[in-house]
Amino acid sequence: MVNRNLLRQYDVSEDQFHDEIENNFDDQFLQLLEQNKDPVSQNKILNGRVLEIRGDDVLVDIGYKSEGIIKLEEWKEDGTDQLAPPKPGDEIQVLLETLEDEHGTIALSYRKAKRQKEWEAILAKHKEGDVVSGMVTRKIKGGLLVNIGVNVFLPASQVDIRRPPDIGDYVNKTIDCTILKIDEQRRNIVVSRRKLIEDRRKHQKEKLLGELVVGEIRKGVVKNIADFGAFVDLGGIDGLLHITDMAWSRVTNPHDAVKIDQELEVYILAVDKEKEKIALSLKHKTPSPWQSVESKYPIGSRHTGEVVNIMSYGAFVKLEPGVEGLVHISEMSWTRRINHPSELVSIGDQIEVQVLNINREKQEISLGMKQIQPNPWDKVAEKYPPGTIVSGTVRNLTNYGAFIEIEEGIDGLLHVSDMSWVRKVSNPNEVVKKGDKVTCVVLNVDQERKRVALGLKQMANDPWEGDIPSKYRPGMVCKGKVTKLTNFGVFVELEPGLEGLLHISELADDKIDNPEELVKVGDEVEVKVLRVETKDRKIGLSRKNLYGGVDETEAETSDAPAKEGKRELRGGTGQAGPLIQMPGQEEK
Repeated sequence: MVNRNLLRQYDVSEDQFHDEIENNFDDQFLQLLEQNKDPVSQNKILNGRVLEIRGDDVLVDIGYKSEGIIKLEEWKEDGTDQLAPPKPGDEIQVLLETLEDEHGTIALSYRKAKRQKEWEAILAKHKEGDVVSGMVTRKIKGGLLVNIGVNVFLPASQVDIRRPPDIGDYVNKTIDCTILKIDEQRRNIVVSRRKLIEDRRKHQKEKLLGELVVGEIRKGVVKNIADFGAFVDLGGIDGLLHITDMAWSRVTNPHDAVKIDQELEVYILAVDKEKEKIALSLKHKTPSPWQSVESKYPIGSRHTGEVVNIMSYGAFVKLEPGVEGLVHISEMSWTRRINHPSELVSIGDQIEVQVLNINREKQEISLGMKQIQPNPWDKVAEKYPPGTIVSGTVRNLTNYGAFIEIEEGIDGLLHVSDMSWVRKVSNPNEVVKKGDKVTCVVLNVDQERKRVALGLKQMANDPWEGDIPSKYRPGMVCKGKVTKLTNFGVFVELEPGLEGLLHISELADDKIDNPEELVKVGDEVEVKVLRVETKDRKIGLSRKNLYGGVDETEAETSDAPAKEGKRELRGGTGQAGPLIQMPGQEEK
């Protein structure tokens, strides 16, 4: 709108003003307006011409009122410090960043224009799900950068099916990947090598499962090793090579048999198409050594082998690769008491063994070490006939006797019943202790059952056959010590190891209900011998009529023939029961 007040101030009419404008609006000004009717916008790619390089700046003519400036470092190659600067006159494409900065210059970018053109080319050529190929340029946080025309991101989890120890090993290698996601707004592409491998393996797996036949030989590559075996890639699917199928011989560590990325020829042991599992074997490529084991190692034959493993129950001996036998701890020595096989053998020892038994179905061989040496029990009966006096050490005590070692590995049993003629022995520790040196007589040898019976009391004559009947006659009065009280009477020790029974009915003239009414353990008492039974080894005692003599019935002994029609006397009282009982023996 024209300011008429201003026109009046300078005495210019409105018509004159318009005429002047039209007269001065020459062709040059119209041309300039024509050139700028479509103004240059920011972030647009323009064609430019390099004018000159001035220091670290490159001056570029983009056909605007002033030149644009680009930093020379934008001509450095990606990831390097190598500079490939342009030459004056070069035609290039640039991105307009700023029309006019604070210094009045136009800011351009050669690098951004190049990347935008590359990005547009990638978008025009590829979409999500496409397979692309590129060089891994460098390792970054979380994964790798892959150049497929532009740098794209390959996450570490998508590098392979099993994450490699160091993804940096892929740098400077060309790989194939599948595009997982394209973010056009952020100009970001995520790719996966793992998905590509999985897709290819799925196709190969279906094809391979349909082709595999049990018993055939296939080539594969070891991809992973575990404690229980190795996984072998057959070309689309992994098969398990179990540690027990690596060799006929013992394999303790799979790493000793195979290595990662090793190429193998494996035997197809089993195929489960539903579960997609394949069992592989190396040892089945050769015949099993167990097929001829019975002819090669007949029972009774002797061989030299190597100790390869020791357990608490025995040692395993390798006769040849793939054939091992067990020497049980009981088959290691005829006489020596072994707590653990390591007392005799160590891993790596070469030992001679004898084959005892073979189970080819279970692939088991029983071996023996002691069978190589003579069995000392074969000569025990000859060396220790009954009546032989032997000396030995008490090795062990049980409730029924003591085991005495008469030579290394040869024990004899001294039963409690053979420890004393006159004493009732309840426990062997009443007579002997562990570690005692004892002299005994051999009573019997059972060579088949490997037993030797020993006797201690047999070292002296049986006092019941002469000494006791002659020393203790019916009617004699003697002194003794009370050793035990029972409900049926009192046991009195007449001399060390010899006891008689003072029946409750013989304690006093009057009837007694409890022996404790008259005596207690430890009391010294006078008693009269009523009866001596040498056959049953018993002595009957009495406190009645101590000095009144002995009648006819009292004078009888158990060894005299009973008179016809006369009732049998019991302990001089006429009551049923034994005349004497040894300590610890209940009256019956």
